Amino acid sequence: MGIFARVATYGRLVRFSHTIFALPFAVMGAVLGTGGLPDPATCFFILMAMVGARSMAMAMNRLADHAIDADNPRTKGRELPAGLVSRAEVCGFLIVSLGVFVAACALLNPLTLKLSPIVIFVLLSYPFAKRFTSLCHLWLGAALGLSPIGAFVAVRGTFGPDALAPWLLGGAVVFWTAGFDVIYALLDVEFDKSKNLFSLPASLGPGGALAVSALFHVITVGILVAVGLIVPLGVAWVVGVVLVAAILFYEHWIVSPNDLSRVNMAFFTLNGLVSLLLMAALLVDRLG
Repeated sequence: MGIFARVATYGRLVRFSHTIFALPFAVMGAVLGTGGLPDPATCFFILMAMVGARSMAMAMNRLADHAIDADNPRTKGRELPAGLVSRAEVCGFLIVSLGVFVAACALLNPLTLKLSPIVIFVLLSYPFAKRFTSLCHLWLGAALGLSPIGAFVAVRGTFGPDALAPWLLGGAVVFWTAGFDVIYALLDVEFDKSKNLFSLPASLGPGGALAVSALFHVITVGILVAVGLIVPLGVAWVVGVVLVAAILFYEHWIVSPNDLSRVNMAFFTLNGLVSLLLMAALLVDRLG
């Protein structure tokens, strides 16, 4: 396998395209921390930390779920169970990613480095949450919700009196992520039950899980409104939040317990728009 094919394999292994969920919120946290754009070096180290953190987390996810993925007809074609990479290779990739993350934190500021073990714990533990709690979706949300908070600390080096905004933004990410992860988990309801794995769809059934997912997204919109009031932000943010609310409504409109054919569209396409819309709205208000 050539070098480019190998890189592509690892990109698929860690679902690099899904970086679109967290990276825009890191940008937003950095902008909130500086009131503008950070210097190029800080931007590079934040990106380095994000790539390292996410790659580390996904590598652990693949290792933790190796046997589960191999048994699941939907996931048995993934790179590790399909034999495209070995467990030893994924372990090595995890260690390198961990090193990249810690190095980036050290290059940013002392507080970022001191807080890095908390981030590492959350990211490396979330793949195991579905083994003991149906609230595993919120655990995943917490992993992504650290991105705006971490980026804020990365540019500030401290928590100031105006740190409430990135914390609220992180909270919005928690409930937004949990909401769409519940929808994605609908694809594995029967499999999760057969393997004694926990998820809201497996515990509450598809109908009940979708109701909780909708509640999570209502909370998300409410928190986004609060962010706009606290910062404060202007017309662009209002328009962005209204569009996000419409997208989330549509996301729930196209998925039902009796029709899961558009789950992937609801999971990836629509939620990718959510993160990009919010980032654009914040940039327009803060930089425009």
